[in-house]
Amino acid sequence: MTRLFLAIAAILAGLSVAAGAFASHALKEKLSERFLEIFETGARYQMYHALALLLVGVLLSRAEAAQAFLNAAGWSFIAGIAIFSGSLYLLSLTGIKWLGAITPLGGVAFLVGWGCLAIAAFSFK
Repeated sequence: MTRLFLAIAAILAGLSVAAGAFASHALKEKLSERFLEIFETGARYQMYHALALLLVGVLLSRAEAAQAFLNAAGWSFIAGIAIFSGSLYLLSLTGIKWLGAITPLGGVAFLVGWGCLAIAAFSFK
């Protein structure tokens, strides 16, 4: 899992940079200020949680006792990025407002990930 999480983290962080650049250059003239802000929020949270996933990957190589919680944290961060950031990207690009109702589910996944990471921290010496 360590290598998988590290690889996914790197890919998601790189895609976050690409999304931010895309918003700044290609979308600036095409989206309203509000939808551009929504898109950029998705990119920002994607980067935060790609870095959190990177941390999970590093910690997995150091804490055998915490592997279950670290794995849960990693998958929660991945799910959160897909649901939270993904719904914001789609909302801003399509204007389909009901996508905003999905976004909090991604936020819950982020919270679960951070909670699992906090529990895993108690396994370290």
